[in-house]
Amino acid sequence: MDKTLTTKEVAERLGVSPPRVRQMILIGNLPAVKFGRDLVVKESDLALVADRKPGRPPKPKDKNGAAEVVTATTDAAVVVTTEAKPKRTRKAKAAKKGRTRAGKKAKAF
Repeated sequence: MDKTLTTKEVAERLGVSPPRVRQMILIGNLPAVKFGRDLVVKESDLALVADRKPGRPPKPKDKNGAAEVVTATTDAAVVVTTEAKPKRTRKAKAAKKGRTRAGKKAKAF
């Protein structure tokens, strides 16, 4: 029978905090069983999350939501263009509505 570990013991083995272990359990990455008021994890289940990469996932390369689109192909090359959405700012939205950022009507000069 597998040894069971508390969330604190799992956190020490994985090098993360106990709240992070509880989060992994809640989202379903780490199976656990409620034992009284504690959550316990089988030692064999640690392998499911032990090979994960530490840290945050990498950010997308382009913040504007650009996507590469193949526009034409030839025998020698593929033409790839990048189309990005225009960035919407608060000033642009307010100006579109004819208002200042404070929510007041803009003065006409």
